[in-house]
Amino acid sequence: MSTLAKQPPQEQAESERANRTARRVKSERARGENRLGWMLAGPAFAVMVLVTGYPILQAFFDSLFSYRLTDPAARRFVGLTNYGVILTDPVWWRAFWVTTLITVVTVLVELVIGFAFALVMLKALRAVRPALRTVILIPYAIITVVSAFAWFFAFNINSGFVNPLIGQPDLNWFAQFSTAVTVIMLSEIWKTTPFISLLILSGLAQVPEDLQEAARVDGATWWQRLWKVTIPNMKAAIMVAVLFRTLDAFRIFDNVFIMTGGSAGTETLSFGAYRQTISRLEIGLGSAYSVLLFLTVVLICVGFIKIFKVDLGAARGER
Repeated sequence: MSTLAKQPPQEQAESERANRTARRVKSERARGENRLGWMLAGPAFAVMVLVTGYPILQAFFDSLFSYRLTDPAARRFVGLTNYGVILTDPVWWRAFWVTTLITVVTVLVELVIGFAFALVMLKALRAVRPALRTVILIPYAIITVVSAFAWFFAFNINSGFVNPLIGQPDLNWFAQFSTAVTVIMLSEIWKTTPFISLLILSGLAQVPEDLQEAARVDGATWWQRLWKVTIPNMKAAIMVAVLFRTLDAFRIFDNVFIMTGGSAGTETLSFGAYRQTISRLEIGLGSAYSVLLFLTVVLICVGFIKIFKVDLGAARGER
């Protein structure tokens, strides 16, 4: 029998009125927060739609045509044929596999290292904390192209310092897939780990200290506090960090373009779109390539949100 059934009619009625009032207050609060959110984010959202909406629609429109920039007079409507050509091409699926490999490896490594950096920045002495955070964040402040060139010259067979350092003067890192993709991933990890650590640090700062203290009093070890207290209370920050970094890593282009130019089997989806559009001047196929890449990124975003299922309201302490 339910609790309400056991209560006297008058108390049951008062309890129901109190519940309705609480739900109404909560609903009004939620509507107020939604209105405030749209007021704050609405202008930026409108500008973003205007700036990004037209190129996306134009790319989709161009993808429906057989259109080569060197022969614009031969442009003709082909419908979804370009998509069929790409999806039946082994080069697309090879690029998809390479992009996925780079994304998964770099994001996982960056999450672990970034978490460690965030813990160090959080627990560092107040006197050295600003200097420590500055040093950790320096790689992220460097332009990606500059960073890629630095890693390319470091591993170059003729001018690099890595080969003499490891005693392998004849090792050409960019001649085969395994070594080339390793250097690409190392450069990505070095460059963007600070971004992950910065987001993780914001999540660590929101973990209530009284929960940590209660766990210490109960005799929990550092690892137990990490897995049972710290991580469960910062799932929202972890999801945001992993999602943002995954979307960014899946669009990798600069490092591949500078280090290998897509050779040695290192072509990614973004580089494939560049090759079709800029190198071959195939506007129709290149646009279809870009649209497929965009749709893949959207699916990744939706998948992350569905899989993580983070309760942002609970993360804000609303209940």
